[in-house]
Amino acid sequence: MVEYEPVIGLEVHAELQTQSKMFCACPVVDSTSAAPNSATCEICTGMPGTLPVINVRAVEYGLRVALALHATPAERSSFARKNYFYPDLPKGYQISQYELPLAEGGWLEIELPGGVRRVRIRRVHLEEDTGKLFHRDGYSLIDYNRSGVALLEIVSEPDLRSLEEVKAYATELRSLLRTLGVNSGDMEKGVIRFEANISLRPAGTSALGTRTEIKNLNSFRSMLRAVAFEMDRQSGLLRSGQRVRQETVGWNETTGETFSQRGKEEAHDYRYFAEPDLPPLRIEASQLESLRASLPELPSERRARWKREYGLTPAAAAVLGAEPADAAYFEAAVRSAPQVSPQHLAHWMAGEMYGLLRTSGQSLDVCRVTPHGLAELVALIDSGRVTAASGKAVLAEMFASGDSAAVIVTRSGVQVVDDAAEVARLVQQVLESHPEQLEQYLSGKTSIRQWFFGQVMRLAGGQASPVRVQQALQDALRSAENHHAGL
Repeated sequence: MVEYEPVIGLEVHAELQTQSKMFCACPVVDSTSAAPNSATCEICTGMPGTLPVINVRAVEYGLRVALALHATPAERSSFARKNYFYPDLPKGYQISQYELPLAEGGWLEIELPGGVRRVRIRRVHLEEDTGKLFHRDGYSLIDYNRSGVALLEIVSEPDLRSLEEVKAYATELRSLLRTLGVNSGDMEKGVIRFEANISLRPAGTSALGTRTEIKNLNSFRSMLRAVAFEMDRQSGLLRSGQRVRQETVGWNETTGETFSQRGKEEAHDYRYFAEPDLPPLRIEASQLESLRASLPELPSERRARWKREYGLTPAAAAVLGAEPADAAYFEAAVRSAPQVSPQHLAHWMAGEMYGLLRTSGQSLDVCRVTPHGLAELVALIDSGRVTAASGKAVLAEMFASGDSAAVIVTRSGVQVVDDAAEVARLVQQVLESHPEQLEQYLSGKTSIRQWFFGQVMRLAGGQASPVRVQQALQDALRSAENHHAGL
């Protein structure tokens, strides 16, 4: 049986977080909550006689992304009219970039269990977003608030070969956009959308198969389900001797299936021609250098530094570095307590802290546990003053009340019993209360020592220092052995 290999490329459309739209002064508003058609003007609604003007900040944001992706910005780029009927673009065309995009080439590295892979970038270009259609009771309504919002399209080469790679690429790109401050990454609001181009070919061959394009996927879950379905659908066609039709398909989240929308267009179908109302876009070398110098530490660079300086595992670095706010929280916690192990901090943040956030539905930016507060708790645990088990309860109380770890430990009395004399007394009490088990130990059943340890910890309410208990237990049992031998 022929084994097929998927060949996948992603087109990512990201709304840029500018204050005004791409070609007019209308404010950019939340399209999910603002009153319909409340942020519109003659330009973004396509009235005759109006002239577009390029948003300088959108160009700067696009260049920041291009530079972060190691792409080569064009010294001269241009806008074109993409002639295609969009019901939610009243001009009847979309202003986009085609022959001369903002930047070309570049790459994005993704981390996989087998190592780091480099996914090539084909192009980065600017365009305007469309409006939104609402279908109700047999009628279609249009909200133009989103029409004309600055949109950045990032097109990858068809370098992805599995669902795992698709997810890693999309996740890394979203994290990059958020770190650069050019996109919120809020997929529920449609500010970042994916389109996947998929084809299959016999494994081991290099020729490309016939591809289909899945449009407007606005969540990782939808994207992965849609890509998986399309891979299975194409595989079924090829195995049965049928041909895959080149087409654009949509995704039905309810049925879990793709559906045909139209035959896949080529560039000539859109009848691109130069936008006569916009001059060529020229970028000065000094502007590029200034933007390059202003780039923040990128997610991949941050993960590498954390592994090098803090000794974090690749998994821990990936989890804590996925969101800019989380990365900043972790860095602040590390800085506030130099004596605390960064690995231990990462363990508590990625484990217990994230668990509380998931359960409560809160985000880290409104959490009552400050970075310093988390570091203080981990310091108490590292020093042995609080056990790990008690630490979980203390963190839960910090999360609910906002009180510090020190206050909660004092109030609840969960501080570890570390006094040598008190621990020795507890050990002696356990041994005297269980003479039968002590006799078994002295007769050679040394495995029962761990049982004694558990009894001492239970008697101490879990608050005795494990190290101190082990030492006191060793001393007491050695004394009992000597006494037994003397008899």
